[in-house]
Amino acid sequence: MGHVIEQLYVVRAGTRGITDAVVRAWRGPGRERDLLVQSLKAAAAATLAWAVSGWWLRDPVALMAPWVAVVLVQATVYRSLFKGLQQLVAIAAGTLLAAAAEALTGNTLASVALVLPLVMLLSNWPRLGDQGIYGPTTSLFTLTSVPVSGLTVSHRLLQAVLGAAIGIAVNALVLPPVHLRDVRENLGGLAHGVREALARMAEGLVHEDWSEETAADWRRLSDRLQQRLESLRSARLWSHESLRLNPGLPRRSRGKPLPLPAESEDQRWGAIVAQIGGVTTTMTDIADEHRTVPAPDQQALGEYGRLLCDLAAACGARADLICPPSAPGETRARLDEALNSVERRHGALHKELGDARGVSTATTAVLGTLLIQAQNIWHHLAPDTWPRHGSMSGAAP
Repeated sequence: MGHVIEQLYVVRAGTRGITDAVVRAWRGPGRERDLLVQSLKAAAAATLAWAVSGWWLRDPVALMAPWVAVVLVQATVYRSLFKGLQQLVAIAAGTLLAAAAEALTGNTLASVALVLPLVMLLSNWPRLGDQGIYGPTTSLFTLTSVPVSGLTVSHRLLQAVLGAAIGIAVNALVLPPVHLRDVRENLGGLAHGVREALARMAEGLVHEDWSEETAADWRRLSDRLQQRLESLRSARLWSHESLRLNPGLPRRSRGKPLPLPAESEDQRWGAIVAQIGGVTTTMTDIADEHRTVPAPDQQALGEYGRLLCDLAAACGARADLICPPSAPGETRARLDEALNSVERRHGALHKELGDARGVSTATTAVLGTLLIQAQNIWHHLAPDTWPRHGSMSGAAP
């Protein structure tokens, strides 16, 4: 009974996920709508290829055209062209080798046994990429579907070219994909994730509510930021590729420039993620029961938590500037206010560390490291205004 209930729960969750995806695709642009458009384009390309090859030309091997067309509606126009060339080479090699084996042996079984080892080795050639598998499959289709002759071989190759042309044309001319939204979404998600991580650490330090388990949670937050950073890098590569050989780009750019965030923003947030990793490593070492790193005074850690809180506010304002906000002046005012608060609090902590009479050795050593990491985050958030008034001229003594 419990197994049945578990299966019903899985089915229900899957159904809800599909329903949510459909709703998001209906409401507006997004990954779900992009997936829907590409799926419909692939189906349309296959249908058109079959209409031309099977219905109009009545070709005996008409299956090849829609088979190739549906595969070549790729995520970018450049990828469609590149994969199309790889696939045509693999199909041609598989077809010609199969025809040669049939002519040599005159027996289907012997031909399959002879040609498959060769085309399987060829399918692993790096130049063919993941399209190499079409060599063995085409060989099998050639040897088992219809009598092998010069006519059927030429028809198969021509159908492959026809399908590739239709698939590439549909992808290039009908809503050619441009993957700019993924960069903005991933960059925005990373920036807001940074703000959340800093705010969570700040809350624990200010309220003295942290332990070894809490530090492990902070480490997981830091690892999640690294994953988001990798997703951003992948999205940036996809965006560059989608702009290559894209015939729809001039039409889209005619009205106004495509709002793609600068790559310097990737570097900014990547550097901040690295500093947060350093903060979490230091806090994990402090919280370790078998630590060799001495724990700073709690009051000093509380002040450091408030510094992280101000940095989180600055990150939130900087994140809102990634895409043009509705009120840019107000957002920049929030950023300046947060950075001014960071400057004041950092200066106070720096001055406190310089006073050896009121600070323990443990606090000086560990909090100095933490301050350097916070200072670097500040530097990446406001490179044009750092340092100011000499408050960032040095770290802990």
